Amino acid sequence: MHSARTLRRKLTPPEFMLWDRLKVRQDGGPVFRRQYAVGPYVLDMYCFKAKLAVEVDGQQHGLENVAEKDVRRDEWLKSQGIETYRINASDIYRNADEVADGVYRLAAERLKDLR
Repeated sequence: MHSARTLRRKLTPPEFMLWDRLKVRQDGGPVFRRQYAVGPYVLDMYCFKAKLAVEVDGQQHGLENVAEKDVRRDEWLKSQGIETYRINASDIYRNADEVADGVYRLAAERLKDLR
């Protein structure tokens, strides 16, 4: 397994495209981290205060064994109070700005709900 530090240096193109948009911080808005370690997992992106994990899924996530691991991972995260939001990499390629806006809005809504 790779460390979060190593993974931060090896973002996939769609992860980088999304991260490039989510890393911009707005006063009082959600703050995201990339390749953030939580328990036994490294999350693609994570908003700590909103307890929102953002996972970018490429083609391999359609494979049965990978999909099963994703379900176990999502269930474990949910048991920790963390919601997982999965995004298809193809959606990021199609419109990264729109996807990033949706992620930001979801995190902002969760921040309001958790207060």
